Amino acid sequence: MAQLMAACLADAGAERDHLAAILPGGGADWIPPRCGNLGCDVLAWARSGLMHLTGLPDEAPLAPAAPVLSRVSVLASAITAMTAAAGTEVLLDVPHLLAGRSRLQGWHRRGRISANGSCRLLQAADGWLAVNLARPDDVRSVPAVLGAPVPGDAWTALTEHAGTRPAAEVAGAAQLVGIPAAVLGSSAATEPVRVSRLGSAGARGAPLVLDLSAMWAGPVCARILRQAGWQVLKVEDVRRPDGARSGPPEFYAELHAGIPTVRLDFSSADGRAELRRLAGQAAVVIESSRPRALRNLGLLAEEWLAAAAGRVWVSITGYGRADPQQRVAFGDDAAVAGGLIARTADGSPVFCGDAIADPLTGILSGAAALAAAADGGGALLDVAMSGVCADLAREPAAPLHTHTVEPATGGTGWVARHGDETAAVLRW
Repeated sequence: MAQLMAACLADAGAERDHLAAILPGGGADWIPPRCGNLGCDVLAWARSGLMHLTGLPDEAPLAPAAPVLSRVSVLASAITAMTAAAGTEVLLDVPHLLAGRSRLQGWHRRGRISANGSCRLLQAADGWLAVNLARPDDVRSVPAVLGAPVPGDAWTALTEHAGTRPAAEVAGAAQLVGIPAAVLGSSAATEPVRVSRLGSAGARGAPLVLDLSAMWAGPVCARILRQAGWQVLKVEDVRRPDGARSGPPEFYAELHAGIPTVRLDFSSADGRAELRRLAGQAAVVIESSRPRALRNLGLLAEEWLAAAAGRVWVSITGYGRADPQQRVAFGDDAAVAGGLIARTADGSPVFCGDAIADPLTGILSGAAALAAAADGGGALLDVAMSGVCADLAREPAAPLHTHTVEPATGGTGWVARHGDETAAVLRW
């Protein structure tokens, strides 16, 4: 059995006001004044399947202390209200968006190892950090982080190395060679979205959305706009196809259903010209690249926004466009940077869900794009994955309540309890 303290009863009105303050246009007119009874966030975490993915593998599952799902529920309600007002109501299945990939893969909680196995929480001399070896190049770069050859297992060497050094030193060395790494809670002050008016406002018809993003967060944003009735076109470089194609085929197909793909050779003059032509027809661009990469292709957000009224540019990065190091991030390490973790009885951190920064960022980006378009456009939306997680994991004003997670009757599975209320922990 586990006992955990969580601020599980969020104030829907306060969350609504907070969301209105961070999205374009203020949002007061279209965020629902009431989002229904949000209920206990810990019990919702159990029912969603996310608790099955949170905690140590051989112990009771856990939940974060902040009311994350309640906050996402308010965000989803805002998306529903905006799209209903525009004529095509979108109802998001938040648990499916956040836990669906793991369910397809049969993944489960692994404590300080991410659900997909690529990221780990390491204890440093002064705290914790996350390191993500998601790509073969990341593993090959570990000797550069250590400053010495790695004769055996890379994770063993990294764990021993981190234990004798400050977390920021290890994370910084990893980022210098392109390995995603972050100190726990280091992005607590990062804004989830920065809105810059760089073009003129103007009404636009059914817009074309050009999705230049990859992996998970950007495509979730594009999917929301597609569900809202907007025309979406995905563009890939033939030399660097979307890395998500190497994951579960069902997951990729569902995420991109109804969205055609155009493949261009960005290394050729013709490919770059076609990219610029398509961008010239678009009202919304979604991308997850470093600004320098698109600048090399002749596509600058500032120039594109200024060229026509009512446009919206959605830029999704790990730490924001202004990050001096232009650090790379994936979903698990970005969540750790934002402080979105759960804690065991001794206070040590464990991962929450599966690369949770990705779908959370996609949902917020979709809401921000809809709000910016409703506000007339002309906006650059600078969305930071770590900032999104920091915002959702921020300390609530509500008091903490005691919860228990105990074995279900018969010893199969777990049950979460808040007072007299219970919820079975969804598992697969």
